[in-house]
Amino acid sequence: GKKLGYTFNNRNFHNVSLGQGQEVVAEQALDLAAKEGHWVILQNIHLVAKWLSSLEKKLEQHSEGSHKDFRIFLSAEPASSPDSHIIPQGILENSIKITNEAPTGMHANLHKALDNFNQDTLEMCNRENEFKSILFALCYFHALVAERRKFGPQGWNRSYPFNTGDLTISVNVLYNYLEASSKVPYDDLRYLFGEIMYGGHITDDWDRRLCKTYLEEFIKPEMLEGELLLAPGFPLPGNMDYNGYHQYIDDALPPESPYLYGLHPNAEIGVLTQTSEKLFRIVLEMQPRDTSMGEGGAVAREETVKALLEEMLEKLMDEFNIAELMAKVEERTPYVVVALQECERMNILTSEIKRSLKELDLGMKGELTMTSDMENLQNALFLDTVPESWIKRAYPSTASLGTWFADLLTRIKELEAWTGDFSLPSAVWLAGFFNPQSFLTAIMQSTARKNEWPLDKMTLQCDVTKKNREDFASPPREGAYVHGLFMEGARWDAQTGIITDARLKELTLAMPVIFIKAIPADKQDIRSMYACPVYKTRQRGPTYVWTFNLKTRENPSKWVLAGVALLLQI
Repeated sequence: GKKLGYTFNNRNFHNVSLGQGQEVVAEQALDLAAKEGHWVILQNIHLVAKWLSSLEKKLEQHSEGSHKDFRIFLSAEPASSPDSHIIPQGILENSIKITNEAPTGMHANLHKALDNFNQDTLEMCNRENEFKSILFALCYFHALVAERRKFGPQGWNRSYPFNTGDLTISVNVLYNYLEASSKVPYDDLRYLFGEIMYGGHITDDWDRRLCKTYLEEFIKPEMLEGELLLAPGFPLPGNMDYNGYHQYIDDALPPESPYLYGLHPNAEIGVLTQTSEKLFRIVLEMQPRDTSMGEGGAVAREETVKALLEEMLEKLMDEFNIAELMAKVEERTPYVVVALQECERMNILTSEIKRSLKELDLGMKGELTMTSDMENLQNALFLDTVPESWIKRAYPSTASLGTWFADLLTRIKELEAWTGDFSLPSAVWLAGFFNPQSFLTAIMQSTARKNEWPLDKMTLQCDVTKKNREDFASPPREGAYVHGLFMEGARWDAQTGIITDARLKELTLAMPVIFIKAIPADKQDIRSMYACPVYKTRQRGPTYVWTFNLKTRENPSKWVLAGVALLLQI
């Protein structure tokens, strides 16, 4: 801009921030600038989706015959998902595109966090030692919460828009608090950073616990005694000047690895595997369909779908006869209610599967007109993905269609065995339920009825046994044995009965049978326990089921940072 004699305050420069009805101003600025050879900056064009087609026309109109010095600069925030890509192709194709990519890796992120400050910042507080230590710990924390996102649901259950403002405001708060109090108010600071500054973005309770745990590990009195490790092999630095801290990062920060985040190296393997699977799935979906396949390809495709369709219809059992089942029930115990509800949910799903498959069969024979729903079903069967209308009526799952259907048949068999005489199975497959919470609640209800205890004063106790499901011939007198859970982020040591570090490349390990029984809440032992969330799938987040307390010899915070959870399916 300097070579042409343009500066940001001269009158040949029009800066319009869009979003508050500024479109008319922007159009006037463009017309004037095109004639006079001025520059125009239009900021936040992503906020005016409806106006973008008019902007495209306007740019096309000025592309010829306008002044040679006329320039336009457009800015927009990145879209959160592909369906929010709203900037017209014409604008994109005719622009020189510059993107500001966020840095990747702990090293770049930590330098970037520190770049928000300077030597003057470090000298502004009277309590220099405390201020500098906490500021550096906050920079590490900031880099860590931003970069932990790359580990998917094991990193954070949900994605949050942490930003530079969170860090700079936290440092201002730190300065004000240190100036105003005689001793460092660690608890208050952690609360302000973890519940308000950063916590204000967080909507998931488990993510809130994670954020809080990081701050408890980093911001505590020991930080001034030179004993605090921000990560294995990376101690909190002592008192240095601004450039000294940047140098310290270069010299002392270990190479990028999940250890810097408190995670196990398996977390990286998991993310890379899922990314490659997603990539292959997209490549498969992009394969040309029958239009360019020629006659042979289209026929082969139809035959594949037809064979699969017939096999599924043949394997699907009849729906559960709810009226008959209810007639043979002597007493509607909490467990019986759960079994009947599960049968009803299963009927809704299997009847939709049968209906849609029969409809597609008729469509492929030419007896019905093919609709878009039928085509979607046909594509799903061919690509081995679970069809949309089935997903809506089913339970969360990340499986491909073949695995999903085999799993469905197993679920039906389990239900048939249970509703045969309604006696509780010796070991219950917790993942086999549409609603596992209802079964866990039933354990509490039946114990509460038996002992006449108030339900709201009860909790579940989980004792991990040393046995597998085959070793149990009958259910316990109270409670239930459950099987089919997997641990992610760590492993269960059956011999010592505690959580321990996972072995490399063992991403999810099957748990032994767990004995679950209901006890009065005030009787539960929470010492040396890790409150472990149970999720239905690896997606975690909204698939949360319950919390099981598991024994640990190490500090539970280790397992919080490692994202340790139990999963009902992998």
